[in-house]
Amino acid sequence: MANADIRAGLTPVKHKSGAAYNGAASAYYVPASYGTALFIGDPVTITGTANTANVSAPGAGSFGIGTLPEVNKTAAGDGNAISGVIVGFAPDPNGLERIYNPASTERVILVCDDPDIMFEIQADGAIASTQVGLNAVLIYTHAGSTVTGNSGAELDTTSDAPAADASNQLTIQRVVNREGNAAAEAFTKVEVLINLHTRAYGAIGI
Repeated sequence: MANADIRAGLTPVKHKSGAAYNGAASAYYVPASYGTALFIGDPVTITGTANTANVSAPGAGSFGIGTLPEVNKTAAGDGNAISGVIVGFAPDPNGLERIYNPASTERVILVCDDPDIMFEIQADGAIASTQVGLNAVLIYTHAGSTVTGNSGAELDTTSDAPAADASNQLTIQRVVNREGNAAAEAFTKVEVLINLHTRAYGAIGI
């Protein structure tokens, strides 16, 4: 049976030690001036600035000036470092039904920023068993879903195939061992580590 095409970006599954992911996340900031919609599972990168005014977010707390690092969606492709992955949003009083963040909307977002967390992601093509252990980059062929709130990010196999390239964004750890998921078929689900992480030991600041 063919693999189902279910895009959800990067989903944290466990620590690389094997311990279960416990839901830990840190608060980050998206200003109203940022014109890109964000979704659960989107990778993000710190920009080098922070909130310039006090921010209050229902359910998340109050944050003084400079206490919320600003993040943008990570650019796909070789050499683009990742600071973490969106796992949630502070409630928006003006749109409580929204499970994503529309473009140009100020928001406190929750990010899994531990560099030792493994994530599940769907490939846009097939992953062969011989490609486990190689590095890969992200691809944004599809937009995120405003219905499910999930990211459209995938692991790129079509325009930039997995390779032994240290400047790639992800490292493929294994094909997910689950019924309905097969290697060497389109839309393979794999577990990955972030290879270029801004919080990794020795990483250069943004």
